[in-house]
Amino acid sequence: MKQNLVFIKSPKSFIIKNVHFLFLLFFPAFLCTTTAQPPFGVAPQVQLPGIAPETNINPNGYPRVLPDMSAIFSIKVPDAQHIEVHVGIGHHYDMKKADDGVWTVTTDPLVPGFHYYSLVVDGVSFSDPASESFYGGGRMSSAIDIPEKDCDFYEIKNVPHGVIRSGNYYSKVTRSWRPVNIYTPPGYDKETGKKYPVLYIQHGGGEDHRGWAIQGKTATILDNLIAEGKAREMIVVIANGNLGRGGYNKKGMEPFIEEMIDNIIPYIESNYRTLTDQKHRAIAGLSMGGGQSFYAGLQNTAVFGSVGIFSSGLFGGIALQGAPAFNAEDEIPGLLSGAKSFNQQLQLLYISVGEQDVRLEATQKQIEIFKKYGLNVTFATFPGDHEWQVWRKSLHDFASRLF
Repeated sequence: MKQNLVFIKSPKSFIIKNVHFLFLLFFPAFLCTTTAQPPFGVAPQVQLPGIAPETNINPNGYPRVLPDMSAIFSIKVPDAQHIEVHVGIGHHYDMKKADDGVWTVTTDPLVPGFHYYSLVVDGVSFSDPASESFYGGGRMSSAIDIPEKDCDFYEIKNVPHGVIRSGNYYSKVTRSWRPVNIYTPPGYDKETGKKYPVLYIQHGGGEDHRGWAIQGKTATILDNLIAEGKAREMIVVIANGNLGRGGYNKKGMEPFIEEMIDNIIPYIESNYRTLTDQKHRAIAGLSMGGGQSFYAGLQNTAVFGSVGIFSSGLFGGIALQGAPAFNAEDEIPGLLSGAKSFNQQLQLLYISVGEQDVRLEATQKQIEIFKKYGLNVTFATFPGDHEWQVWRKSLHDFASRLF
């Protein structure tokens, strides 16, 4: 069955930082090209090892994923002196050059899931022209999606499909028009009188409203959950949380909270068939978005009935310059001393983190404090670091518990 996703991916781009790359740009014959990739429409002449990840532009070319989940990267740059591949968080691999000018490297086995990567040619970092590009890390970046064995909840299946729609609303915070993506569940356009609960979900730092729509596979995850009867039909709102001001603390989150409550929610409730009471609104987010959800949700329990916090650095584990140790009672007065009241107001308080994330230990300690004071919290961990596979699983788990 064809998937009805109304979404256009951003064009491929990479940043040209010196004269060498300007030369490459205007002399295509010398442009970096991946090996074993013939012109469009021409079948490859060699059988490449492994499989092509879905993030490849050409399924008959590189990168390739081997059975042990290591990846082979290959690119032809005859005049380069040194090339590295930077994959995910802190994984750097030196490529080796063959006589024909083709550089190749095989990585260590990679954790399943979505990883941004860059090619660094003679000190200049740019996107691989052989892979799709995604907005992450504050730039358009290549990515490789390593499949996970026996894990298909985020793969397209023969089930009814919802739609991701692109919209624009006017922000009184930024005094500008801002983009927003909205997932509507299967049947939304046919069931004209039906109203739906809403999940507002936020991206992490260096990403935007495209993150959950593309990298996060929100539509596919919700389609499959709904088809399996594991989640209620819902609308999911994916807004751009980058406001150009604020910070990763209580005071710094005020612009986002104003944006969400005064601009985004009114826009959604004016243009979509939503249930508008507190118990049918939820807010969640990853990393920076987890911090936004913590403050927006727990300071506004009259607005949101459920709160999800994925891989947040609020609780510690990362260096936040000048930030004091996290104290939940100071940040949200009454969260500990009045835990019973929060328990009565919230249908779900959910926190998750990757098992290899540096935030894990601090998050676990905070969970212990919450439980010591009697705050009801659902805590989940998933294999992985600070990465999209953890967040896909977090959304899958969180959405199945909502409403």
